[in-house]
Amino acid sequence: MTRRLIVMRHAESSWDSSMGSDHERTLNERGRKDAPRVGAALVQKGWIPELVLSSDAQRTSETFAGLSESFPGKVEARFLSSFYLAGPRAAEEEVVHLEGTVSCVLLLGHNPGWESLVEALSGEKVVMKPATAALLTLELDDWQGAMQAGKWKLEDVICPRET
Repeated sequence: MTRRLIVMRHAESSWDSSMGSDHERTLNERGRKDAPRVGAALVQKGWIPELVLSSDAQRTSETFAGLSESFPGKVEARFLSSFYLAGPRAAEEEVVHLEGTVSCVLLLGHNPGWESLVEALSGEKVVMKPATAALLTLELDDWQGAMQAGKWKLEDVICPRET
């Protein structure tokens, strides 16, 4: 079965110091516009996730809310503290346990971890500016063997300013 993995960095966030902690930072105006545009681009390309695994930071939950405006139905999202400022290891710990019926999953998180994840999986370097989504594919029977370095094919990159 072809497995699809969307690795996406959260949309642009505010650096307003009155927000409190980094974990509580919200999206800025540009981020609130970019997230729905990337969601629409995913739908247009036929890349609709069945499941979203996301950091539990405020800016990632707001990014998911914007993305999901374009999805044709409700998409389950799991907000994980382990994805906050994490990278390949946190992704691996979650992805390998996905049910075999899931063919397309979106990982929503932060940099520099997500750039490292895309490069580790595909062997290709992608600059993950805010709201950038890298679309990867791999033929797999199940998700247990998903974190194979260099085996995934980078199919496309969606950048919000190009949508």
